[in-house]
Amino acid sequence: MGIIFFLGLAVRAFAADVPQVFFDRSGNRITVTKPYRRIISLYGAHTENLFALGLDREIIGVSIHERFPPAALEKPVFSYHDDAEKIIAARPDLVLVRPMIMRGYPGLIAKLENAGILVVSLQASMVGDMFAYWEKLGILTGKEKEALKMISEFQCGVEKIRQMAKQVLPSERKRVYFESMHARMKTFSPVSISIFALETAGGINVASDARAVHGTNIAAYGKERIMAHADKIDVYLAQKGPMNQVTQDVIRNEPGFAAIKAVREGRIYIVEEDIVSRPTLRLLEGIRTIFRILYPEIWAQNMQEFKTDYKK
Repeated sequence: MGIIFFLGLAVRAFAADVPQVFFDRSGNRITVTKPYRRIISLYGAHTENLFALGLDREIIGVSIHERFPPAALEKPVFSYHDDAEKIIAARPDLVLVRPMIMRGYPGLIAKLENAGILVVSLQASMVGDMFAYWEKLGILTGKEKEALKMISEFQCGVEKIRQMAKQVLPSERKRVYFESMHARMKTFSPVSISIFALETAGGINVASDARAVHGTNIAAYGKERIMAHADKIDVYLAQKGPMNQVTQDVIRNEPGFAAIKAVREGRIYIVEEDIVSRPTLRLLEGIRTIFRILYPEIWAQNMQEFKTDYKK
């Protein structure tokens, strides 16, 4: 699969009275002496993970694109397009961003930091980074034990799916093209969270030769390369979300796509971006969704194993 994430994970117990130090994704040294209690999250995955850690009242603001959990929709909304004064007026002690915000809005970041607000840049674009990302959120919020529980829950969930995937005969494994952006004919990097989800569910990524664009999890592929696999694509899978407002009809009616085996045979499926592209516990839901699409009979025989899906 190319992604091994159980080995080498530094799972440790954190002493409450010892400062914790780590580097964020922008290379900043972060020292945590006590949990932060007034947090603004400017990225949906951060928000979702904060709630999964058991936080609520500590989250005083969220981004404009929140969709999960429902409690996030009740929080005040902020954006990196806002004037710094709006964020400062809310008196946060921590603002969580992504690297692209840190790079793209240096003036905003400088004003927040000059006001004494800690700005931390975090992101996990592959599963190998996800556990460390959760741990850092735990350190920042005093929820280290909860972060370790999230890691354990994810590991157990993945192992269940892998055991189920062993029931798929090698000759019956589905070959899949996984679309990230239809308009630009893009797929996902082979080491991305989305391809991890596909491969854990027993699918074969036909675009394994794709290469990431500008260090993201998105990979340019192009129609010509997709069509080179036309007779081999058993399932055409596409994420749907802000990045890709696609429908089955759009894919079905794309000029030339009638030559794709999956399109001819009506095996076009749309999955929500939130559950296949974000480093949250709901990635388990995404993996299960893909498995149901690829191997419905095997899923039906094993579905009792998954009554405790993560749906807080």
